Amino acid sequence: MEHFNAAPAEEARRTLLTCLDSPHWALLMAGHRPYPDLTSLLAASDEAAYDLTAAELARALTAEALPALPADTYAAAHTALNAAYAAYEAKFGHVFVICLDGLKPDAVLDHVLEGIRSRLANDPEEERPVAAEELRRLARGRLIALLSDGAADHRLSPPDEPDNQGECPRPSP
Repeated sequence: MEHFNAAPAEEARRTLLTCLDSPHWALLMAGHRPYPDLTSLLAASDEAAYDLTAAELARALTAEALPALPADTYAAAHTALNAAYAAYEAKFGHVFVICLDGLKPDAVLDHVLEGIRSRLANDPEEERPVAAEELRRLARGRLIALLSDGAADHRLSPPDEPDNQGECPRPSP
């Protein structure tokens, strides 16, 4: 947390953008430093994410990748999910986002299938806040990963090493 709080504002914003691609959110988060602890930072993240405009939400959604499935997911599931992903993107204009934090690997596929099936029934106005909540949860998980257990020590560049940019893990496509 100390490194994040002490990092130059531009570096902190770049790092935050890897957690949620919203310049306004990143600017608010970087501008409210220092945070006394992770709990305070997460509360600020939630508050800033709740205030995303429709345009900011759309931008953040375009930067997201599809959820990663366990390596042993069978081919038929991939085929079914690819069709569901295409239907979702055609209906809502962005990729399907879902937070999988805390799930055991054997529960991921069922959670994704259940989520996309139920959310395809939404109309765009119903889906927008659901997708926004999933983005908020994804950003929260990425912040935790970034700042827990000293992880920020190697993800935020020290003042004399400007080439080392921070990065929060994103799901791979």
